[in-house]
Amino acid sequence: MLLRQNMMKNALKLCGVGLLSSAAMFASANADQRLESLMADYWDGYLNQNPLQANLNGDMRHSDKLGRVDGQGRAEAQQLLDESLKQLKTVKFDQLSAQQKVNFQLFDWMLRHERRTLDFDWHYYTFTTYSGWHDGFARSAPRVRIKNEQDAKNYIKRLAAFEKFADDNMALMREGIRTANTQPCETLVGYEEGIRGYIKPVEDSAFYGPLKKLPATIDAKAQEKLKTDAKAVIAKHVLPKYQAYLDFYLEDYQPACRKVVGISSVNNGGELYDHFVKYYTTVDTDADAVHKIGQSEVKRIREEMKAIMQEVKFDGDFKAFLNFLRTDPQFYPKTEIGYMAAAAAIAKDMDGKLPEYFSYLPRNPYGIEKVPAQIAPKVTPAYYQRGAADGTRAGKYFLNTYDLKSRALYELPALTLHEAVPGHHLQISIQNELQNLPEFRRFYYFHPFGEGWALYAEYLGEEMGMYNTPYERFGRLTYEMWRALRLVVDTGMHAKGWTRQQAIDFMVNNSALSLHNITTEVDRYITWPGQALSYKMGELKIRELRQFAEKELGGKFDLREFHTQVLTNGAVPLSVLEQLIKEWVAEQKAAA
Repeated sequence: MLLRQNMMKNALKLCGVGLLSSAAMFASANADQRLESLMADYWDGYLNQNPLQANLNGDMRHSDKLGRVDGQGRAEAQQLLDESLKQLKTVKFDQLSAQQKVNFQLFDWMLRHERRTLDFDWHYYTFTTYSGWHDGFARSAPRVRIKNEQDAKNYIKRLAAFEKFADDNMALMREGIRTANTQPCETLVGYEEGIRGYIKPVEDSAFYGPLKKLPATIDAKAQEKLKTDAKAVIAKHVLPKYQAYLDFYLEDYQPACRKVVGISSVNNGGELYDHFVKYYTTVDTDADAVHKIGQSEVKRIREEMKAIMQEVKFDGDFKAFLNFLRTDPQFYPKTEIGYMAAAAAIAKDMDGKLPEYFSYLPRNPYGIEKVPAQIAPKVTPAYYQRGAADGTRAGKYFLNTYDLKSRALYELPALTLHEAVPGHHLQISIQNELQNLPEFRRFYYFHPFGEGWALYAEYLGEEMGMYNTPYERFGRLTYEMWRALRLVVDTGMHAKGWTRQQAIDFMVNNSALSLHNITTEVDRYITWPGQALSYKMGELKIRELRQFAEKELGGKFDLREFHTQVLTNGAVPLSVLEQLIKEWVAEQKAAA
């Protein structure tokens, strides 16, 4: 009898556990679905507000319009963020599944930091020396995919919308002049050429490019009408606005430029820079701490540079060695074609080495192109443009061939690894393909992860045998030094009162970068505060986590699997990356 009673009690306990377990699972499923719905709604709203970004991602739903930058557009952006944050508070974090808890953390981080940016006057800064609304529109044209007549009509509607888009951007800049929110004078020398370069005869303009060769599925008569309509719209609504912008820039904006380079000199600028330090590092830090990290890294890397100087038996001091590297013709390409071919050869060599170091490789290919001539003088040595998520557009590694005497060949391996593979193209293309992630995680760019990974890729090139001479190894160190210098000069100018010349001198004295590259870079840091902090801060964290995993796992450490763990979660804040890697290490140790 007693046995039967105990059995009955145990059965009732098990039944209760089962009911509790089922209830917990149901609550978790509901919480997961609620979060998924919120994330999807936000991202859909964001893409509706940012059609050019949608098209870059491969989403062509909004290809007939441009985003609003006027007061109503900013109000709509704020409303979307505020409502999403409000709704996110209704999601019970403790009821989420493990994967959705990570999604929650990232979604919350993104919403809070994007919303915080709107508290400042940053919207008045409609351009940097690196990019702006006028070239963003022009550079979007080659990405337009016209498959049928409706696609062409949508593009023509977007061309017509440019008139208001341009007027609204210039209105913002006028308000920036009124409120003393303008870019510094020293950074603006020659900037007008980047505007003037887009003013060409209609059929030679970037804007007409997508209409030049229409698909055969559109009949000849319709093609002719589409081309005629497009030419008329470009002539009436686009090119006159580029001329108007050039006139406005030269007559109104440039004379009102800011006299002090640091963003802390403007109203609430110090608070804005504090925000950008956290935004572009994704960690709770400040300018002083970042500045000190930079100084420490500069000292360490300089010693490694000196070791290579001794290895090549250079007869002279460090300053003389840097001058030798900057000026000796043997280190510089003679032709654009030769420079592009050298980059292609490095990329091909690296492609063959990838399977040894990576178990997950993206499907989307990439190509190498020259930086467009109209922006090349003010743009950095190279940049990457992501391919379409659906694979219909390859990634592109844009190489700057302007002023070849400033493009050191010994730096080219590090540059190519950073922009192509295993750097930006590998990381971003894998992220594009992660169908298990919510849309915002596939496309939102956490800067220290993306830039930190690309700098880590340069470092990885040492192990992969990609630096064939001491000078190429020095080139790799030059690029690492470049990113360490950024921590010092960016915080120096924006938080410590440094002048532009102080920043230039500091970089000249500690790297072999050409003076053209250095001045271009410093102007970029001035006009885009904080972004340059991403690279070194991200790389330091990735290398730190690799060292942690190697130490904890010993002989069971698998580098290919480590790379898979870093890359297949998509881009994440550095604190989340640390959490994920430490969880993976713990799982590996438990399994052993």
